[in-house]
Amino acid sequence: MTGGFKNIISLQSDTSNFSHIMFHFTPKNILLAAVICFTTQMSFAQKSLKKPHPEKVEWTTNYQPFRIAGNLYYVGTYDLACYLITTKKGNILINTGLATSDTQIIRNIEALGFRPRDTKILLNTQAHHDHLGAMASIKKQTGAKFMINEPDAASALDGGSSDYALGGDSMNFEPIKPDRLLHDGDVIKLGKTRLTMFNHPGHTKGSCSFLVTVKDSSRSWKVLIANMPTIVTDSAFDRIPSYPQIASDYSYTINAMKKLDFDIWVASHASQFELHKKHQPNDPYNPAAFEDRKGYQEYLDELQQDLQGKLKK
Repeated sequence: MTGGFKNIISLQSDTSNFSHIMFHFTPKNILLAAVICFTTQMSFAQKSLKKPHPEKVEWTTNYQPFRIAGNLYYVGTYDLACYLITTKKGNILINTGLATSDTQIIRNIEALGFRPRDTKILLNTQAHHDHLGAMASIKKQTGAKFMINEPDAASALDGGSSDYALGGDSMNFEPIKPDRLLHDGDVIKLGKTRLTMFNHPGHTKGSCSFLVTVKDSSRSWKVLIANMPTIVTDSAFDRIPSYPQIASDYSYTINAMKKLDFDIWVASHASQFELHKKHQPNDPYNPAAFEDRKGYQEYLDELQQDLQGKLKK
């Protein structure tokens, strides 16, 4: 089913044209396309969103938005990190937190003096409900184009129900149709800003990180927005038939992340880069607080140990 669907429906990856899904029909596949579309619609109709359940307090607690470095801002909750990159041609939002976080994120953007409707591009670091939950809502409110690493596109389209670890018979978030599929090394451009996406699979099949250079009045900062490869499943890797390459993906990601060059780094969760030790509400602007290469390397070493322990089970 997935293979046939992919062959018939493709998403444009051209940076100059963020058009919607294109349908390529031939006389031989029109009937097949109709069957697939009907089956897909029936599948979504049979699935429903999971009922909201209590989340971690730190995931929903408000946090004062602030300027990290240059034109990069933190607009997330206490622990679910969301980032706004501003340009003269519009803004880029990375991650949206839980489905209930949409109002918080919008208010945080406004509190910094920016207009949500100026958001032109939506990105994410992983297709889980705690980072993609409010994406559909914010996409509707802003009209921004949603771009995702291709291996996570299926989860975005089915509301996370196909996720190897957290999927199931119901959807974890409102489905979102991507406007562009990204691949390792792709560059996202808006104004003079360039973000490079790195494929860092494991946590999800399409987990990814971004490298971007931002500027303030005194210097430039090369910033890594990292998705740290934490292990999300309790299952033995060899018992996950839907993700046979999971072990090699985790190994690849850890090794690839150790080689990245940057000035400062942040991550998908505030706790992962110890935000609250480095910044408190109303602190003055201080990009240097987020340099911490040592903390980054130590965390990756811990994750490598976790992976080695997992592989021994």
